[in-house]
Amino acid sequence: MTGHISRDFILEQHVRFFRGAMGAEFLFMDDNARPHGANIVDECLQSEDITRMDWPAYSPDLNPIEHVWDMLDRRIAARQPPPTCLPELRRALLDEWCNIPQDQIDNLILSLPRRCKACIASSGRHTPY
Repeated sequence: MTGHISRDFILEQHVRFFRGAMGAEFLFMDDNARPHGANIVDECLQSEDITRMDWPAYSPDLNPIEHVWDMLDRRIAARQPPPTCLPELRRALLDEWCNIPQDQIDNLILSLPRRCKACIASSGRHTPY
């Protein structure tokens, strides 16, 4: 991913509209990935009046979707036999995505305040999450 892709396909096509629907209380969460810190991304966020959550440099990954991706990755890795081509992988991803229990995703979202407090308490360093 590049800063241009981040701006053109994520910020302009999704985040901007979601922010419009959420209103003034919207707070954008990304992480310290290089494309997210690109000048064109910062300029886009400023021009759209989107506030970005401060993110400690060495913080654990607090974004719940990253943990959902990890669940999905583990489910795909555990499949026997594993997918051997792109169409099989696509089917497996869709099957496994649908089989992730919603309560696991809900619990990740509900754990966010606790995760943030742990991150603050550790000054942005390692946490048990």
